[in-house]
Amino acid sequence: MESIGPDLRQMIRTPLAPEHVEALRAVGKIVTFPAGTYVAQPGDPADHLYYVEEGEIEVVNPFTGERHVPSTIGPTQFMGEISLLDGGVWSLPMRAAKDTRTIAVPREALLELMSDIPEMSDIIITVLSARRRRQLDDREGSLRLIGMEEDRDVRRIAEFASRNRIPFTSAALGSPEAEELARTCGVPPDQPAVIFASEPVPDPTPEKIARRLGLCRDLHDGAAFDVLIVGGGPAGVAAGVYAGAEGLRALVVEDLAVGGQAGTSSRIENYMGFPTGISGADLVWRGEVQALKFGTRFALPHRVEHLEKLPDGGFCARLDHGHSIRASAVVVATGVQYRRLPLPRLADFEGAGVYYAATEMEARVCKGTEVVIVGGGNSAGQAAMYLSRAARAVRLLVRGKSLAASMSHYLTRRLEADPAITIEYGAEVCALHGEDKLEAISVREVATGEERRLDTCALFIMAGAAPNTGWLDGLVALDPCGFVLTGAAAGADTPYATSHPGIFAVGDVRANSVKRVASAVGEGSVVVSRVWRYINSEGEEEAKA
Repeated sequence: MESIGPDLRQMIRTPLAPEHVEALRAVGKIVTFPAGTYVAQPGDPADHLYYVEEGEIEVVNPFTGERHVPSTIGPTQFMGEISLLDGGVWSLPMRAAKDTRTIAVPREALLELMSDIPEMSDIIITVLSARRRRQLDDREGSLRLIGMEEDRDVRRIAEFASRNRIPFTSAALGSPEAEELARTCGVPPDQPAVIFASEPVPDPTPEKIARRLGLCRDLHDGAAFDVLIVGGGPAGVAAGVYAGAEGLRALVVEDLAVGGQAGTSSRIENYMGFPTGISGADLVWRGEVQALKFGTRFALPHRVEHLEKLPDGGFCARLDHGHSIRASAVVVATGVQYRRLPLPRLADFEGAGVYYAATEMEARVCKGTEVVIVGGGNSAGQAAMYLSRAARAVRLLVRGKSLAASMSHYLTRRLEADPAITIEYGAEVCALHGEDKLEAISVREVATGEERRLDTCALFIMAGAAPNTGWLDGLVALDPCGFVLTGAAAGADTPYATSHPGIFAVGDVRANSVKRVASAVGEGSVVVSRVWRYINSEGEEEAKA
């Protein structure tokens, strides 16, 4: 299956060509670091790329101060992380192992060079992606978690980090690793904790971690963009790629993780170009890197709470943390979310046995147990296949009598052939049982009303789709289910235009859309030409006035 980047230990290193180095020299400056000097610390802005001419730079363990990995960065190599593309921060300490001379290239100048010299861009992005893959594979980073299995808040941080490709390590409460980490960082050994770069994070939330990681750095109140893209799923990221490629100043706002619902799909096999399959998270991560390369910015975890039209014809979006964003046009790509089943005490068990995504985080909880999935779509089928590798048994509950109309044929055949997976038709969950976490559920036969109890520690709800459109506050026409009307149905002359000029909708949130990743990517790509035309026609009208 395709992954996010090449294996750093196996890839053939391609050095930058002499003309690339000269281009870096023209926009950078010579900076020297005496042996033992730290070039970067975790949390420092990743605002320069350092090309090593002489000397050696080593990666340092943020907790011990020792060399972290055997390999170092030497002459003809460059020091950088993928966070360079979005103006984030360094995730690991970097130290000069000997007297070192570098060419320090400012981030903005580097992005311009990468745009102008695609061959250089290919080398840099390949190396940065490979480094991030190694960090994820080896869990190298400055984010440490204690008590993830025991504490819901710590588990939320783990989910946020995992889904956003942020490397972290975790230790079980009371384990020798946790006790040593607690001693080193000065936290109580018997309490859950989130630690970044040796400092505990009080009352940890995904937003606090995002700020420390620089995921929305310098996004000030009143910041202006050409286009605001609301939603970071396949449609929103595709729109971000093409908007940046067309020279538009674009911002993508996402409330949890880039990838959206598609990002939780463990294996997509019917997306053209990936014959061995690719996870939804890896697919959209590649798109995010492309968008960043073109200058598109991402802000997360943030949610647009209100959108209004301004007297000058533009739009103002108010985010959940109080800041406002101005934009000439808006692309709605908020997708859908699984409906919450009308079950007593559902909220008590969400994150403690009830889940809406099947990723590595949830698979850890399910190891060696029996799990239940509710749903009959591709996402439910992919989750069943993925969880069957870790769980003892997987039970798929389908309210209807068949999967033929809702699930791809290849996936249905895989489920039926897997001895670890059982499909029950005409069944639904009617009750949840447990104290602090889920211990069992009640299953009801739709035809007879007969109920039975089933012991399980994990219930995955992947049924129904509710559009995320409440924040539009009546600006655009919706269908009776809350999906955005576009094209002729909205009285518009283009397929993705809504009833309000300047607001466009793409992907699953659009009424009558095809709920597939490929169609979402296509819509997000195509809509940008309409956005560009709208923005430029508005400018022409203002000039005439």
